[in-house]
Amino acid sequence: MKLSTDRILTTHTGSMPRGEPLSSMLIDQEEGKRVDLRKVDEVTDERVAYIIKKQMDVGIDIANDGEQGRVGFQTYVPQRWSGFGGRSSRPFGREFVEFPKFTERMQARIPKTGRVFDAPEAVDEVRYRGESQLQKEIDRIKQQGANANVSDWFMNAPSPGIIASTMLNAYYETDEAYLDAIAQEVSKEYQAVVDAGYILQVDAPDLAMERVLLYQDLTDEEFAEQTEKHVTALNKALENIPRESVRLHVCWGNWEGPHLYDVAMDVILPVIYQADVGAIGLEFANPRRQHEIAALKAHKLPDDIAIIPGVIDSKSNFVEHPQVVANRILAVVDAVGDKERVIAGVDCGFGTFTGWEWVAEDVVWAKLQSLRDGAAIASKQLWG
Repeated sequence: MKLSTDRILTTHTGSMPRGEPLSSMLIDQEEGKRVDLRKVDEVTDERVAYIIKKQMDVGIDIANDGEQGRVGFQTYVPQRWSGFGGRSSRPFGREFVEFPKFTERMQARIPKTGRVFDAPEAVDEVRYRGESQLQKEIDRIKQQGANANVSDWFMNAPSPGIIASTMLNAYYETDEAYLDAIAQEVSKEYQAVVDAGYILQVDAPDLAMERVLLYQDLTDEEFAEQTEKHVTALNKALENIPRESVRLHVCWGNWEGPHLYDVAMDVILPVIYQADVGAIGLEFANPRRQHEIAALKAHKLPDDIAIIPGVIDSKSNFVEHPQVVANRILAVVDAVGDKERVIAGVDCGFGTFTGWEWVAEDVVWAKLQSLRDGAAIASKQLWG
């Protein structure tokens, strides 16, 4: 992972809106409907080329493919692994129950989306079978991004913990055994990404978001203990991968809502620091996270880890003013005490699941342009 010694680099979290007809194709494919796989590949090729070009147009330094061929950031797993079937029954968060009018409006905004709360569950021994699909993604970036001017490419993959929390266990004797089996299998995808020369981004909302979903009945202390188990599983999956080749994304759930019961960063930051990664992405842009700079000051970032602060909100169609972006970057630099270990990013993805998009696609690019402009303002102040 290349860090900059003369300016603030920019990146994002991974997923981008997939547009039509790709969105409908991916949803139909997930639902088991008959689709033309060659057409899916053709449309995905076109979308990846478009996504890469748009990132170059706005000046993103560390880019990816927008996860265009995946129905969801972690719910694509059952399509590439054996051992899954049926339906998981994930609990809804308290705010979805306590704010029914909000929930009704939220559902109206995402009428057609991938399987989020009812993904398949583990009904047999899980095994990774996604080598060919992953190789298509790797080759697609190499082909479509051959002439792109970037500092680095990254590719996303889910953490063991978020796979276990989304595709629930209906086979293994214990949840710990299930988590261990996932770690063993997902390591194959991790290794392939790094072997291809890309930065691996592990998406791990389980380390924060699951406090209000699967683990909503735990205390903060109990949730921190559960998080330690997930970090241990992650480290097992990363065992043979250099930490400088990995960045970890942690978030509190990519929906526009109250977020009243989110776990405080203070609770989980010491555990997150135990991950064997070279950079950590955290939310700082949305209204429920902006105060967490205090937690970053209280818990010193380890010397061998960089930070990718979210300085753009992925759930609002407001386009942040570049000076606001710069101010957020500067606040993180102040908290960390090292400008060269700060990479400007986005709170979460803009297309976490197919059809699950809060920000209009044209606004996405305006937001990323503001990210680039804000990073330039901050860089001028930091380096002169």
